[in-house]
Amino acid sequence: MGPFLCQARIAPAGRLLPMTNQRELPLAFPELSPEAPLIPVRMVNEYVYCPRLAYLEWVQGEFAHSADTVDGAIKHRRVDQKGAPLPEQPEEGEVIHARSVALSSTRLGITAKLDLVEGEGTRVTPVDYKRGSRPHVAGGAYDPERVQLCAQGLLLREHGFECDDGVLYFAGSRERVRVPFDDELVEKTLAAITALRGIALAGHIPPPLEDSPKCPRCSLVGICLPDEVRFLNQPQIEPRPLFPALQDALPLYVQSPRAYVRKDGDVFVIEVEKEKVAEARVGEVSQLVLFGAAMLTTPALHECFRRNIPVTWHTYGGWFVGHSVGTGHHNVETRTFQYQGSFDPQVCLRLARGWVAAKILNCRTLLRRNWRGASEFDNETPEEDIAVAEDRDDSGRAPQELLIALKEDARNAEKAPSLEVLLGLEGAGANRYFRNLSSMLRSDADPSLNFDFMGRNRRPPKDPINALLSFAYALLTREWTVALSAVGLDPYRGFFHQPRFARPALSLDMMEPFRPLIADSVVLTAVNNGEVRPTDFIHAAGSCSLGDSGRKRFISAFERRMAQEVTHPIFKYRISYRRLLEVQARLLIRYLAGEIEQYPNFVTR
Repeated sequence: MGPFLCQARIAPAGRLLPMTNQRELPLAFPELSPEAPLIPVRMVNEYVYCPRLAYLEWVQGEFAHSADTVDGAIKHRRVDQKGAPLPEQPEEGEVIHARSVALSSTRLGITAKLDLVEGEGTRVTPVDYKRGSRPHVAGGAYDPERVQLCAQGLLLREHGFECDDGVLYFAGSRERVRVPFDDELVEKTLAAITALRGIALAGHIPPPLEDSPKCPRCSLVGICLPDEVRFLNQPQIEPRPLFPALQDALPLYVQSPRAYVRKDGDVFVIEVEKEKVAEARVGEVSQLVLFGAAMLTTPALHECFRRNIPVTWHTYGGWFVGHSVGTGHHNVETRTFQYQGSFDPQVCLRLARGWVAAKILNCRTLLRRNWRGASEFDNETPEEDIAVAEDRDDSGRAPQELLIALKEDARNAEKAPSLEVLLGLEGAGANRYFRNLSSMLRSDADPSLNFDFMGRNRRPPKDPINALLSFAYALLTREWTVALSAVGLDPYRGFFHQPRFARPALSLDMMEPFRPLIADSVVLTAVNNGEVRPTDFIHAAGSCSLGDSGRKRFISAFERRMAQEVTHPIFKYRISYRRLLEVQARLLIRYLAGEIEQYPNFVTR
């Protein structure tokens, strides 16, 4: 127990009456057990700034860099250098100037690394460095910084020093602000420590801030999704345009079976038979994708782990077989929500209904936008962005009976009484869609440039279109596996697809609505634009696969699609497909944690 607020008095009749002027009574902190985690003092700062941010970072292990955090780390380099240690029992008049001082207290339940401690003898002052300029506010600084500094002072007191005030040094304006540790600030600090430990033990994430100016600059805004969660719970409130962060890094594909990837400084070097054929800066690589027997050195693998760059592995033919990451995501709470939901039949059914219905509706939109079979319509324009195209009358394009049937399939999927029935409805909708897929393929005057598609087949695919679809689905499965792992979900524990050895069931669940939007769309684009031709395929033993040069062009088309920006149909901001996968994965977490009532699927118009 920490400090509490006594807010009642006893009336003559025995009733409790409110006390408006009762001060907070500080109670002694009990000694923590050895296994209880100590709260980092910087998390107390985050709690005062935003309780949800502190919970995400400390309890769930979430973190993301922003320009501010990177700049702050750079400015702390000199401060973080080890200097003279803080003496345990300083002599009278001894001058103290210690950097990077690590202190902790099981009584207070906190730990910290102090930037600088200066003083003389037992009287010392903590100095905390801040990257920005001094704010012109009462007290000389904002409450989060003052509370953090006060907590450092309390730690120094715990270790036998006299500490009545501290200093905040603002590197931006090169100013010092002295902060006295008066009773009010000490009470506020102890209350923040107790409250943060309380929400951590309760295991319930605080709600997001409402319409706060803090959110847009927060490095965790893309993880917290404050406006998205608020909008989904209160649709009448228009969400602010919180623009998701851009992703400058791109996947590095290595296809040659004789390739050898090594690290040279901050560069990945690709060699084939000991001859350098390419290189890429490590900071510009988001994934390292290896095909076949391509090799990776241990130092290069360690660098990927250190920078959280996933390494994904494919067979030579393109089948996704797995991925390697470092110690993985620290958010055990998210996986707990996932496992609990996966054993609840009603949660599984609700999610599965939405995924299948969204997939069928997106298939319908793809047919409606790209139909080439009807004589009244000849699509001579490049493929449209089906996620943001304006709705219009499509009579004379795809047959109306086909569109009506697919819409009915989606409605039936939304009302399916069980997963078994839903699986049958999904198969019927997929069969109807693939029977008409050839109507979206270009018919060229030269028969040698045309692709024939008689229906979906796989394992192995027997014709070029099926080979392209299988390869695109493998690439999309990899993208979803990486995205789910990155946010702390287990890609192998699904809700609709049942667990099976080496099958990423949740990746297959989440990719259902995106099969037509990304994978099928890339196949149509590559074929209709002539990027992939019938001569790019290898036929052997009744199977068909894409050759090296054709695979390279197809991967390029896939990456263009992943980087393409679309307008989110619910939140209305522009976002790339690759970033969209992460947003949808985090919305699934919010649903499983009970923060939103329904998981919002991505459905195009």
